[in-house]
This record gives sequence, C-alpha cells and structure tokens, in this order.
Amino acid sequence: MSEHADVTAVVPCFNYGRWVGEAVDSLLAQEGGAPQIVVVDDGSTDVDTLRALERLSVPVVRQANAGLSAARNAGYASTDTPLVIALDADDRLPPGALRALKAPLAADPAVGFSYGITRFFGDWHGDMGFPGLDVYRMLYRHVVGPVGLTRRALWEDVGGYDPAFRTGYEDWDFWLGALERGWRGAKVDEVTFLYRRHGESMVFGARRQYRRLYGMLRSKHAALYARRAELARASEAGFAERQIYRYFWGPRPVPAWMEQAAYRLFFRR
Repeated sequence: MSEHADVTAVVPCFNYGRWVGEAVDSLLAQEGGAPQIVVVDDGSTDVDTLRALERLSVPVVRQANAGLSAARNAGYASTDTPLVIALDADDRLPPGALRALKAPLAADPAVGFSYGITRFFGDWHGDMGFPGLDVYRMLYRHVVGPVGLTRRALWEDVGGYDPAFRTGYEDWDFWLGALERGWRGAKVDEVTFLYRRHGESMVFGARRQYRRLYGMLRSKHAALYARRAELARASEAGFAERQIYRYFWGPRPVPAWMEQAAYRLFFRR
C-alpha cells in the first residue's frame, strides 16, 4: 500500500492535454508510492485535450467551465482523504515532494499546510525560495506559492477556493483565509514544486491585474489588514523589508524591475 494513500492530488485541467499526462506521471512516480489522483476537466474544448483525458488511468471529474478555484473545489469534494494537494495540469511534482511536505504536518497537528521551493522549467529556469512564513509578509507578498499540501479540515474551514478570484491570486486568498483562522504553515527547504513557465501563464497574466486583484484581497481580508501594525511587530521581516512591503508592494502595482530586485534581495534564488 502506498504511504501516500492518505493524500489526494487534485489536477485541474482546461485545454492542457499536451501536458496533463506529465503532471499525472509525476504524481505516480512519487517516492513511497502514488497518492490518490483525480483530474478535474474544467470544460475543456480542445479535441486533443479530451482525447488525452480519455487515455488517463486515473479518475476524471467533468464540469462546465467554471475556473480554477471551482475546479479545485470539485476535486477536493470528490474524495475524502485527510490531506490534499492541488497541482495544475501544466506543472509537475519532483519525486520526493510528498514525503517532504508531509513531514511537518505529521510532526505538528497545528500545522495546516506545508510548502517548499519552486523550481521553474520550460521557457525560464531557476529556483524561487521564499522567506519564513509570517502573517505580516503574507499581507503584501504571496510568499507561499501556488502549491502546498493542505489538511482537508483547513479547506473546509476556509470554505474552499473563492471562485471570485477567477483570473489569479486564488491561492494567495486561500492561504490568507487559513492564516486568518489561526492555521499555521510550514516551509520545507527542498524543491517541492516544478512550475512550467510558458507563454501567458495565469500567474504572470495576473500581474497586469495587480491593482484590481490585490484590492479584492484587501477588501475580503480587511480585518486582517487592519492588524498590520500589530503583525509587523511580530514579524521576522527586517526594517528594510518592511519598508519595501509598505511603500512598494502595497495597493500600487509594482514595476517588474523593482519586483525582480526585491526577489534577489529577500528570496533565495
């Protein structure tokens, strides 16, 4: 029996037939055995994608196109394992990812989610690490990343992914909701996510909508943002980092050169 039988991997797919097989294969190749896997077809219209989904050896849940948040929620709802990880159909997990991500959750029941280092492949290569997680940092920057292993109880407590964030930041909103409710996250110092950089992927497209999407975050989590002075005092972020968050990564959009410089300064590359 797989040591990851208590994990479901949810793979949302919309017209990504050319890559969904690679995503599923990366889950089947996990050290210690494969997790349960469910692919959610979010109303794909591409014939090649529909054929690719038919060839998969794992369950496929089909729904009318409703966006990434709704697809992830459908995947969560279709199974009952205590742990869940969402992996988009164009990405992969490295072989040891689930073992690494499960360790902090097994060690501490108060930890609701875990995440690690992101490694880019495809049109761009490099590693993206993040500083230590604290609530203050999360008010200004998404320092967790899009993929983490979560407890099902956390997903239920948060109310799932919010379909209102259809064009981006649905994961940032989800993690903020978890922190708002007192859940803790843990970072592991291993590469646990392989992010395919290609064309106009969702996360990079969301940068052009930064003002609107970030405004939605601040409005939805207004009570948490109102505590930013208190949270800053408890934060591990140093003075210079706090000033960058406050003045450059607040409600205003950030020039790309400034964001890249700040990443080099504060995030391990």
